[in-house]
Amino acid sequence: MAIITLLEAINQALDQAMEKDQSIVVFGEDAGFEGGVFRVTAGLQKKYGETRVFDTPIAESAIVGSAIGMAMNGLKPVAEIQFDGFIFPGYTDLVTHAARMRNRSRGQFTVPMVLRLPHGGGIRALEHHSEALEVLFASIPGLKVVTPSTPYDAKGLLLAAINDPDPVVFLEPKRIYRAGKQEVPAEMYEIPIGKAKVVKQGTDITVVAWGSIVREVEKAVKLVEAEGISVEIIDLRTIAPVDEETILNSVKKTGRFMVVTEAVKSYGPAAELITMVNEKAFFSLEAAPVRFTGFDITVPLARGEHYHFPQPEKIAAYLRKLAKARP
Repeated sequence: MAIITLLEAINQALDQAMEKDQSIVVFGEDAGFEGGVFRVTAGLQKKYGETRVFDTPIAESAIVGSAIGMAMNGLKPVAEIQFDGFIFPGYTDLVTHAARMRNRSRGQFTVPMVLRLPHGGGIRALEHHSEALEVLFASIPGLKVVTPSTPYDAKGLLLAAINDPDPVVFLEPKRIYRAGKQEVPAEMYEIPIGKAKVVKQGTDITVVAWGSIVREVEKAVKLVEAEGISVEIIDLRTIAPVDEETILNSVKKTGRFMVVTEAVKSYGPAAELITMVNEKAFFSLEAAPVRFTGFDITVPLARGEHYHFPQPEKIAAYLRKLAKARP
């Protein structure tokens, strides 16, 4: 085992997958020679050559469209969009072709591609660099959407995504690319897509989060546990399809439910998860579910960015209020 960052875990997964399977190709804007803007793919072009790891023009539609064609013709493309907010020119191809091809061809064709997107904020960047757009992908039938919160999960989820027969959107929380290290097995392993992880057991409140926000929730929980509030933390890991069983079993135990995400509030994933709990575990609830999200605004630029994100102290305030709430 090596102690590595989330960024290094993704690089290791790509390296090992490419070494094992000659059909895997990696590409995107600056993904080849430079190793990507965050250097996630650093060293791969030197090792595997320009035919398997290469740079593309600044043309997201071409990146996604090319990946679809490659996937339908025997390759396993792992395409990178440089920042999540740059996806829109390629969104049409992803939704109208990648997500629909299995259904359109009645199973004759599948699209085994991975679309890697640095996700969310936290790096004080400019416009289009800090969005949390998971709802745009998770609401589309035919797409799977995953996001890791730890180096261990990053490697296992990416290897599972590469081996999946259908298109997977792999959201990489850029805020924690290098924030902390973890022991990660040297060998290849997979984490099943569609399975959440109970990060911490608790009895009073169930909190669901994903990506970089899991760490903020953990910090908040430490604050309220000193006051006697027991919180169960669930890392969603797969945003689509959702692991309903793990969430519902937890809510039936705790009776209180909260979702924390940096995505905007309206029509977002938090609302969907709360609806699911209301529909399937209503009589287990002891208080109305709560969502703590980003604001319904364009993410503020640079130094103002942090005002948009759930902070541990504010998450803790929501938890205290929920713990006291009654039907």
